[in-house]
Amino acid sequence: MAWVQLAALAACVVLAGLAVFQAALIAGAPLGRLAWGGQHDVLPARLRIGSAVSIVLYALFAYAALGRAGTVPPLGGESAAAVIIWVLTGYFALGVVMNAISRSKPERLVMTPVALVLAVLYLVLALS
Repeated sequence: MAWVQLAALAACVVLAGLAVFQAALIAGAPLGRLAWGGQHDVLPARLRIGSAVSIVLYALFAYAALGRAGTVPPLGGESAAAVIIWVLTGYFALGVVMNAISRSKPERLVMTPVALVLAVLYLVLALS
C-alpha cells in the first residue's frame, strides 16, 4: 500500500473516531470539556447541533481523502480534489492553533494532537 493510501486510511480512522466522539456529545455524554471551547460538561442544544454538522463534515473530509488516494472518485475531479485537500490541510493546521489556545486544558491536551495528526495526514495527501 502506498503512502497516500495509508494517509487516507489513517485520516478516515481518526475522523471516524471524532464522529463517534461527536455522537457521544450529541447523546449527552459529559465530554464537553474536550470540545467547543470546553465550557460545558454536557453540551447545550445549539452545540449538539454543531456536533451533528461536524459528523457530516467529517464524512465529507474522509471522502475527500479517499478520493485523493484514488479509492473513490475524487470530489469535483482531480484538480478540484487537489484544491480541496490543500484547503483541508489548512483547516486542520488552523485547528492545531485553535485547540492549542483553548481555555480548556483537556481540550488542549487531547484535541491539539488529534488536529496535528490530521494536518500532517492531509499534508501527505496534498503533496502526493
